[in-house]
Amino acid sequence: MKIIKLFTLSAILLFSPKIISQEFKLGKVTVAELEQKVHPKDSSAVAAILFEKGQNVFDYDQDNGFTMQLEVTAKIKIYKKEGYDWATKKIRYYIAGNGSKEKVLISDATTYNLVNGKIEKTKLKGEAEFDEAINKYWAQKVFTMPNVKEGSIVEFKYIIKNNSIGSPRDWNFQSTIPVNYSEFKMYVPEYFVYNRNFKGYVSPKIIEEKNNRSIQYTYREGRNGVVSGSASQEKLDFIETRTAYIAENLPALKDENYVNNIDNYTVSLSQELSMTKYPNSPFKTFSTDWNSVVKTIYDYDDFGPELNKTGYFEEDLKKLLVDSKTQEEKIWTIFNHVKSNVKWNNYFGYGCDNGVKKAYKEKTGNIADINLMLTAMLRYSGLTANPVLVSTRSNGIALFPNRTAFNYVIAAVETPNGYILLDASEKFSTPNILPLRVLNWSGRLIRKDGTSEEINLMPEKTSSDNVFMTYNIEADGKVTGKTRRQSVDYNAMITRSKISNLKEEEYLEKLENGNNKIEISEYSKTNENDILLPMVETYSFTGNNLCELIGEKIYVSPMLFFTNDKNPFKQELREYPVDFSYPFADKYNITIKIPDGFAVETLPAPAAVSMENNLGAFKFNILANGNTLQLSILHQINEAIVSAEKYEMLKEYYKTMIAKETEKIVLKRI
Repeated sequence: MKIIKLFTLSAILLFSPKIISQEFKLGKVTVAELEQKVHPKDSSAVAAILFEKGQNVFDYDQDNGFTMQLEVTAKIKIYKKEGYDWATKKIRYYIAGNGSKEKVLISDATTYNLVNGKIEKTKLKGEAEFDEAINKYWAQKVFTMPNVKEGSIVEFKYIIKNNSIGSPRDWNFQSTIPVNYSEFKMYVPEYFVYNRNFKGYVSPKIIEEKNNRSIQYTYREGRNGVVSGSASQEKLDFIETRTAYIAENLPALKDENYVNNIDNYTVSLSQELSMTKYPNSPFKTFSTDWNSVVKTIYDYDDFGPELNKTGYFEEDLKKLLVDSKTQEEKIWTIFNHVKSNVKWNNYFGYGCDNGVKKAYKEKTGNIADINLMLTAMLRYSGLTANPVLVSTRSNGIALFPNRTAFNYVIAAVETPNGYILLDASEKFSTPNILPLRVLNWSGRLIRKDGTSEEINLMPEKTSSDNVFMTYNIEADGKVTGKTRRQSVDYNAMITRSKISNLKEEEYLEKLENGNNKIEISEYSKTNENDILLPMVETYSFTGNNLCELIGEKIYVSPMLFFTNDKNPFKQELREYPVDFSYPFADKYNITIKIPDGFAVETLPAPAAVSMENNLGAFKFNILANGNTLQLSILHQINEAIVSAEKYEMLKEYYKTMIAKETEKIVLKRI
């Protein structure tokens, strides 16, 4: 299944700076640009990037060696009030660690408006920019451009200084608004080789050349860390590869329903250092394939060595495992022990933060603290357990071998029937039922010997919802009834999470408002915390607006508030796969009692729809027996991810299903 179109680009060995950049400079705002009311190629656009240019250059000094600096200039047109958000810029930067901290500098930030036919400039003042913490690793520089109106143009420049040269910033050529021109330049000294990887549906143009370059720097003599007073000016001469990547007239990304992460389909460039080749030194290679990536990660102090620590839990585990004889019993005992005793602090990462020993003692830790601890305990019990590196949905799909592709780790136990995947950070997860944030195509299992294996993260087992509902229709259209909903696997985990996060009163209010303003009474729930059992909810309900009365007739959608009445797939074409997260089956058994003095005039006809290759099925049956109607419905999707090639079939399936579910039962007075 070809889900994301990837492409390999060959460089065009021509270089003409005049062609690339002569028309794209800050301060060159025209009256015509300010007068423009709509984007010429997308009249619905709320804003557009007129141009965005990035330039990543290297510098050198005696203290830090080579460092990187990214300079970005941008010019954005605001067409509508809904586009005002584009006048606020948030720039993430790394704050953890001494050698790899980043700095952000803002300059040339100006808003342009047309006032009485003349161009008016308003500059950003220093107090309008500020820094805010995201977490212990990242912060962001935030600024909002002044005096923004419909029709404004905003311009700004920012510089990110970074002492680390391992991974240059990713460059997105595409955005959720149109991009007229996007350019990224990478200037690389001859000592470094970077892997470059592209994703998206458009191929940027590549222009490359090699030039000689010199860097002047100050050299200070010293011994044993003490710098003497003498200093000299030195010059470093080297060959520099200059590569420009250019894309023009990119349409806005449309975030459609059931898209995993729109960034996965953005036209973009990512790079990672793959080799250093310093003079008079052997070549040093870094991540070139998945095996070398995972071996590098396994050797990190906060990863592999943490798996070897066992002393902190041995006594506790010996007591817990006394009565656990089978493999399943051991897994469940250890899994529950970690979940019950170590709470997730909401930080991601495949490297330990506190370390497993401290996390166990203090009963809190990040994802790696928890799941590497879990892996170590499983191994200690005699099971074949290994960590699995994961990129979460919010982080994007790990398409290319690089160390920054992953931001998460889970545990896997090898059994004769396949792998059992575990994540002890989620209260309501069970073996092979992972948090939704983890369901992101595939992960990478790492063994002790450094070998690795791709692990499918997408569920194959169907998660079902079984709804049993009985209701009476009264002559005035009032409906009273009872509902029992039984959920298993992922549906159960999601329901338990919703219930857990709200007080019962708040939960029922949301349930009422989301179901045509019904009134709920006699609510109860079963197996709320017995997570290996189905989650069951029961309640009585009353609804005064579930039927439509016209003359002497009553019109009612037989599924009431469970009716699917909107097709989520409206686009003519779709470039992205449809991501349902997991296969599911929604089943309904509904009994309807019609009021005395009424008879059935019209019933929806039975229907059955099956998609090719067992992708899914819809079945609708209804029978009348006196004043009672019996309804049976099945809506089942058997694949977690549906490729874009199957979109037309899926759209037609939903169209047919919704048309049938929204058909009315017509009751006439007799």
